[in-house]
Amino acid sequence: MSEGATFRHGVHPAEHKERTEHLPIERMPFVANYVLPLAQHGGKPSRPIVTQGQRVVRGQRIVDPDGFMSTSLHAPVTGHVVELGARRHPNGSLVPAIEIAADPFDPQCLPEAAAQDPESMTGDEFVRQVQAAGIVGLGGAAFPAHVKYAVPAGRRVRELVINGCECEPYLTCDHRVMVERPEAVVRGVRILAAKLGVERSTIGVEANKPDAVDLLRSAIGSDEAVRVVPLTVKYPQGAEKMLIKALFGREVPAGKLPLDLEIVVNNVGTMASLADWFDRGIPLIERVLTVAGPGVERPANLIVPIGTSVGEVLRHAGGLKPETREVVLGGPMMGQPLASLDAPVQKGTSGILAFTTSDVVHGNEYACLKCGRCLDACANFLNPSRLARLARAGRLDELEHAFVMDCMECGACSFACPSNIPIVQLIRTAKSSIRGQRSKP
Repeated sequence: MSEGATFRHGVHPAEHKERTEHLPIERMPFVANYVLPLAQHGGKPSRPIVTQGQRVVRGQRIVDPDGFMSTSLHAPVTGHVVELGARRHPNGSLVPAIEIAADPFDPQCLPEAAAQDPESMTGDEFVRQVQAAGIVGLGGAAFPAHVKYAVPAGRRVRELVINGCECEPYLTCDHRVMVERPEAVVRGVRILAAKLGVERSTIGVEANKPDAVDLLRSAIGSDEAVRVVPLTVKYPQGAEKMLIKALFGREVPAGKLPLDLEIVVNNVGTMASLADWFDRGIPLIERVLTVAGPGVERPANLIVPIGTSVGEVLRHAGGLKPETREVVLGGPMMGQPLASLDAPVQKGTSGILAFTTSDVVHGNEYACLKCGRCLDACANFLNPSRLARLARAGRLDELEHAFVMDCMECGACSFACPSNIPIVQLIRTAKSSIRGQRSKP
């Protein structure tokens, strides 16, 4: 396998990383209030174990998992519980959440915790520890990490793949974690590799991050069981299936998971979080994110406590420019436009991007030209144009037979479409309708 390996198809959006890729991570100051939705991970919402008025300490568990497909949540600050009630979610809906008021006189230091020895734990004990730490995938999907580590009986994992691609435009938080905390990333890789019993670990990094490649290789040293592979800069290189194709030349079959190829994929930030938990006793109470875009005054890479409002983060970044029209959580390709700046930063929030009028107005929609650009863009080899037409017509059965559920909603098709057809939005709505039909008794 040569350097610069990649997958077939995909697109090449402008990177727009130059304003933040060299900015060191800085700490977001503590604010007065924090809102923590109970469902900020894939799976079942968690169950609160605190009451209104109760004093909580930074790092204290305030929410227990409600089943295996659920995870823990911890207080990001020392303070008291204001209320358990409905609060604004980034998608605009009201969801069950815990609001905490920070103690303005507390230094907000984390209690000291002894390091744990993961090597002495059984596989089940290790999984329970990761669940107790509240660690999720930090690449954006926020899938509970412990679920991936619970390998079913009779199965095994041969390859551990760590995603350091960060192929979304504007985002540089993973880049900075690799540059500033390479030892923590590698330590997390070694912890997980030992518990899964893998034969090899591979960190895939897009070739536009040579400093990260060099620093990770330096942290690895002579350990031949861990390697760093530079990859072609292309979107969506960081998607699990694309990353596996680029690294090993193997395809994850439709309807299957990387585990079916004896592979587990995780993000570099998740690896650093593993090291923080087992070596320092720090649960996932904060994360690194990028604040960028033409509409923000001072772009930055920040460590932000979970539950901080987007508005507070933007104020710390100098505020929004008058011509700002839209704020997006995540990257511009797969991110979620915000309905309110009161929405909180969650575990899966990799970025806060602000766009001006000229950035979000894409012109009128025209009829499909049958040009095939969306087919060339789709890394999953679907027919996005056909899926969009079926979605508009509400033909859900035909959509399922056309493998619409294999669409990862990366947005490459919409990006490539010269007619400005909102292909991915149509597909996303149709998939939601199909899931709704499936859930009916």
